Amino acid sequence: MKKVVVFCGSGAGKSEVFKKEAYALGAFLSLNHIELVYGGAQVGLMGAVADGVLEGGGKVTGVIPDFLAAKEIRHHHLTEMIVVKSMHERKLLMSELCDGVIALPGGFGTLDELFEMLTWAQLGLHQKPIALYNIDGYFNDLIHFINKVNENGFISDTHRSMLIVDDNAEQLLAKMNSYEAPPIPSWLNRSDV
Repeated sequence: MKKVVVFCGSGAGKSEVFKKEAYALGAFLSLNHIELVYGGAQVGLMGAVADGVLEGGGKVTGVIPDFLAAKEIRHHHLTEMIVVKSMHERKLLMSELCDGVIALPGGFGTLDELFEMLTWAQLGLHQKPIALYNIDGYFNDLIHFINKVNENGFISDTHRSMLIVDDNAEQLLAKMNSYEAPPIPSWLNRSDV
């Protein structure tokens, strides 16, 4: 992977460990010559992961909708800042720019981005690794819920295995690098149409 998109909170959360680990992930990406693509903000975990990459000498591309850029939350020290018109355009461009996806702690926006990328992968629109960085057990309940959805037959075992999970950044990236996407379901094969 040369570029990774990181989805995470624009807030820092209640535990200092989230911000510390977001920054450390950024530093680790930089150390491994992996460029960051993210939402372009200077606040919360978003700002922390970007700062970790930048202070390590790495490259960061921010993608921010114009209505958020106008609110002065944009990071002013990035390698590149791309301003788009909508949240939908932001997600699509971030997906196009990256080789893999990591979700850190965050709220509705982070979950929306994560699940959209998983849905696109399930539909065969991309074959990129998608990972949860489970800092301090933050995603434990979500993982339990996803397993329950799988057990109840709404997500196949194959599609459940698309979501990579680890609480260690180095192991998480190793799993992402060795990821092999499942075959595209035959009913989605466009050549059959």
